[in-house]
Amino acid sequence: MRILIALGGNALLRRGQTPDSENQQANIETAARAIAAVACEHEVIVTHGNGPQVGLLALESAADHALTHPYPLDVLGAETQGMIGYLLAQALRNELPPGREVATVVTETLVSGTDPAFAAPTKFVGPVYTKPEADHLAAERGYTIAQDGPAWRRVVASPEPQGIIEAQTIRAMIADGTLVICAGGGGAPVIRDQATGSLRGIEAVVDKDLTAEVLAELLDADMLVLLTDVPYVQRGYGTDHPENLHTTTPDELATDHFAAGSMGPKIEAACRFVELTGRTAAIGALDDAPAIVHGEAGTRICRSVVEREAYASA
Repeated sequence: MRILIALGGNALLRRGQTPDSENQQANIETAARAIAAVACEHEVIVTHGNGPQVGLLALESAADHALTHPYPLDVLGAETQGMIGYLLAQALRNELPPGREVATVVTETLVSGTDPAFAAPTKFVGPVYTKPEADHLAAERGYTIAQDGPAWRRVVASPEPQGIIEAQTIRAMIADGTLVICAGGGGAPVIRDQATGSLRGIEAVVDKDLTAEVLAELLDADMLVLLTDVPYVQRGYGTDHPENLHTTTPDELATDHFAAGSMGPKIEAACRFVELTGRTAAIGALDDAPAIVHGEAGTRICRSVVEREAYASA
């Protein structure tokens, strides 16, 4: 199968960990082992999150008094693609059989400059803060701040991905047998000038799960696997009686509420892929990646109840 694996930002930097190089290196080595186990049996494309990393770079850029203006988010997003892609590619080469090609593509994601998301920021980036710390940053730097569980974080615009500029290049590399790491952090957001056709970056962060879904469609992936730090999607998450979902459908998931800042985009991406392609999506924990692909772990989203029941009884 051709499988697109999307690594959540929390799979690369666990909740509560400091964004030190050593922590990220250790988590990426764990991720590489899980991905390599799948890549030994299937054709794999990898995307990844960058929320903690791009937020940290934004803080560093804003605090650098040598800069007249801080670097914009599209540039910082491209920077994290290079950083995380380098670490992932190196770790994957160390896990895969000798001679297996691995490459990182710094990817641009096409968005609309008139997307309503620019007027209503929702995408979490950067570290967590206490309420007083968040209020101080909002006043000092003009950040928009929102609550993320018990803490507070910066939120930025997250427009809908409309296309992947490097899709044909990525497709050619896959056909040549290369394991491609691409569209990290949702890709660097760009808009196209309707008169000239030229591209330019725009201040935003595209949701990496929604970009992964678009990429999975464009590359004709057989399966979209969204890996995070929880083993299952839960119905009634945060209640006294949560229920792990082993198999489900887009229609069934539509009856539940999932938080916009965490599981919500994964559910939306998975359901879109299933509905638009008729193929399978799955969500689960990074360590369970091979078992998720084999249908032995995680939450599998099927096209219909009939398909779900057939899978469950297999």
